[in-house]
Amino acid sequence: MTVLAKAPLAALLFLISVLLVAFALMFQMLYVGPVPVPIGTVVVVVSLPWLVHVTVTEISPTTAGAAAPVLLWFAGVLVLGMFGPGGDVLLPATWQSLLLLVAGAATGMIAFRRAVERLASVRGTIVR
Repeated sequence: MTVLAKAPLAALLFLISVLLVAFALMFQMLYVGPVPVPIGTVVVVVSLPWLVHVTVTEISPTTAGAAAPVLLWFAGVLVLGMFGPGGDVLLPATWQSLLLLVAGAATGMIAFRRAVERLASVRGTIVR
């Protein structure tokens, strides 16, 4: 595939990742009665490894391609979480927000590491 043929898929993955950040932030502060149910964390834990995998296998089989969805997720959380629509703060200083950030960081780094190891095994190099 040429670079021009991959551009629509890259734009679609960019849109999907921004929408997943928005959904994760919206559902993070969900309560069922008096019990907090941070569904946004589940969305991040499931979707971020998928985004890294699809980006590496379909768009850019490089370490930069593996890092792009993780960096985009962090940027999206910061922008949408701190400067949300209409001036709303979607990422308040609560344990649910910390859980979202820690789960996203851990999941992103694990997915990034697996992608880099997979790329290294294809190329025949050793990752330390």
